[in-house]
Amino acid sequence: MTVSLEQLRRCHFAVDLGAARTRVYVKGAGLVVDQPSVAAVNIRSGSLIAVGDFAEQMTGRTPHYIRVVRPISGGTVVDIEMAQRMLRHLIGDKMRRALRRKARLRAAACTPHDADPLAQRATVETLVGLGARRVELVDTLIAAAVGCGLPVERPEATMIMVCGAAATQVAVLSLGSIVTAERIPVGGEAVDQAIVQHLRHAHQLVLPSQSVRPLQLALSENGLTPQGPAHTEINGRDVATGLARSVRVDTAAVRNAIQTPLTAVLDGIGKVLRECPPDLVADLADRGIIMVGGSALLPGFDEMVREATRMPVFIAERPDLCAARGLGEMLEGRIEPLVLDPLAA
Repeated sequence: MTVSLEQLRRCHFAVDLGAARTRVYVKGAGLVVDQPSVAAVNIRSGSLIAVGDFAEQMTGRTPHYIRVVRPISGGTVVDIEMAQRMLRHLIGDKMRRALRRKARLRAAACTPHDADPLAQRATVETLVGLGARRVELVDTLIAAAVGCGLPVERPEATMIMVCGAAATQVAVLSLGSIVTAERIPVGGEAVDQAIVQHLRHAHQLVLPSQSVRPLQLALSENGLTPQGPAHTEINGRDVATGLARSVRVDTAAVRNAIQTPLTAVLDGIGKVLRECPPDLVADLADRGIIMVGGSALLPGFDEMVREATRMPVFIAERPDLCAARGLGEMLEGRIEPLVLDPLAA
């Protein structure tokens, strides 16, 4: 990681391309963009109508000639041209002009653990299209660990869970590197889909896309535990009649629906622990697991992981910003690398 840190200190800006939100950190200016990874396009003319928050509000509410797209899926750019257009508008003309004045513009970007070469190339080409002459790729697990203040450079175990919208990444870190890791294709979107399917089958109710998060919040702080509220009201559209209808939802049934996809996450945690050296597992028994990412705020998720692993579980401060914050720490040179010099004979 020593060489990577030296290269990152020469970068001028960093991008965290998430399936749910895109964040841009500019060296010396801090976090300048924190917007949903959404764009609205007029399919007749091909013009970009809106990006970020406004485009997300348009989801499910547009006429037939306007299409709301997500150019990033699971931390991977699936539409390079649209991702470039979205980033240009999110960054703004003033900041783009300031970046282009750099002699050799360098950029950094987060990539999911074990991202394939095509996914890495798509990320590089997206930033090259913004004027970057060189792009450094950083594993999301390392960036998030740095961003939440974990001592990744020390010879002691730290375990981190990056709970994203499309996937959950679990890893044990030591000496600035990943000892063992697992990427589970289950994230916040899978939880949302489980809630939607449950309401459709149990109550014949079609839930608007904008109503899933409020329902999760209605489960309160102990949403995934029996201590949460017994019932909650939810509005939607009746499957048979198409009319608006309000139903009283049993939150215990919703908890069961949510726990089904999250079981895969618990299995992934168990696999990482089984593959981890015993000495590091002993460290983790005291230090526990740090949860970062937007889905870490799912009510009661940390309690569920705590009961399954019997280890301390903590949610980082502002878990959704940890990866972008970690990239910023590396760009600003605030992380001291661990140098392992060879011993003299």
